[in-house]
Amino acid sequence: MAKTRIYLDWNATAPLHPAARAAVVDALDLGGNPSSVHGEGRAARMLVEKARRQIATLVGGTAANVILTSGATEAANMVLTPDFRMGKSPLNVGHLYVSAIEHPAVREGGRFAADRKSEIAVLSSGQVDLAALKTQLVSHSSELGLPLVAVMLVNNETGVVQPVAEVAALVHAHGGLLVVDAVQAVGRMPVDIAALDADFLIVSSHKIGGPKGAGALVARGETLMPTPLIRGGGQEKGHRCGTENVSAIAGFGAAAEAMLVELEDRNSGIRALRDELETRMRQAAPDVVIYGADSPRVANTTFFGLPDMKAETGQIAFDLEGIALSAGSACSSGKVGKSHVLTAMGFDDKAGGLRISLGPSTTPEEIDLAVSVFQRIAGRRRVGGQAA
Repeated sequence: MAKTRIYLDWNATAPLHPAARAAVVDALDLGGNPSSVHGEGRAARMLVEKARRQIATLVGGTAANVILTSGATEAANMVLTPDFRMGKSPLNVGHLYVSAIEHPAVREGGRFAADRKSEIAVLSSGQVDLAALKTQLVSHSSELGLPLVAVMLVNNETGVVQPVAEVAALVHAHGGLLVVDAVQAVGRMPVDIAALDADFLIVSSHKIGGPKGAGALVARGETLMPTPLIRGGGQEKGHRCGTENVSAIAGFGAAAEAMLVELEDRNSGIRALRDELETRMRQAAPDVVIYGADSPRVANTTFFGLPDMKAETGQIAFDLEGIALSAGSACSSGKVGKSHVLTAMGFDDKAGGLRISLGPSTTPEEIDLAVSVFQRIAGRRRVGGQAA
């Protein structure tokens, strides 16, 4: 009999939620193009607009300000641009400031030239350095155009929650715009675009149990918008053209609604499992380092390292035992390498870190198995004084 595998990599992608699966299947039975005016087209359009409302509700936004995309990466490349419009008038953004722990989709800087973007330092706690950001904003030359700042709400590797409201206060005091990657936050904590005072939020379908291939850029208002990345037939009010992926969008909307309904009950149970996991890991290996443990974190994430063990070695060892987890973020086709997040936090990152991320279906028995595998791996790395 094949060994049962355990999935502890929910930050990379969440298994398809039953409600999302049902919505996708129903949408696949519709043959109409949502831009068509006949009955079939109107039926498809209704599904798209329902999903838009569901996504807006998840982040405290307005449906009219939700721009549907193929995913969070496209949304990031759309909004990270020097060229915005305020109504019909062009608005120039002079420089991009990106926190050093952003996901590569944001950290690459979108449509900004290399000499028009700068990194914002982070503290050893894993949170953005507000003093460093203030210094950069004070030094920003308004002659170049407005400053655009990108700071994620929850880091995808450590799970550390960023002080976004404080960042927003600084950015807006200096006349800038704030983009927040909320991909790892939605479904794991309450998210409200107005409370965060963000100008734009980036969200993704497959991180919350929706299908892959859908995401959204959510704007605070309708007036200020980036120039389109994809032009064509005028879909999404011209902000993102191309025929909508109706089935993926419908699944995204259903997942968004489910996440909001289940938020509190789901996360209380997950936090208890995560805390038990970390307690038992420390008992098994007192020298384990849990990154960001003293900072506010979402309930489901543990990012840890063991001295004398490379992250890649650890990931393979867990996988051979039937447990799926990540060595850092799952952002580039099977790549296991140096964590830019740990480097930014000031850690010696030669070994790297392993990320366990839990989900609604994670069980106490799975935690027991993960701990037993961790114990064996931690023990083996010291056998004969050799690293695992």
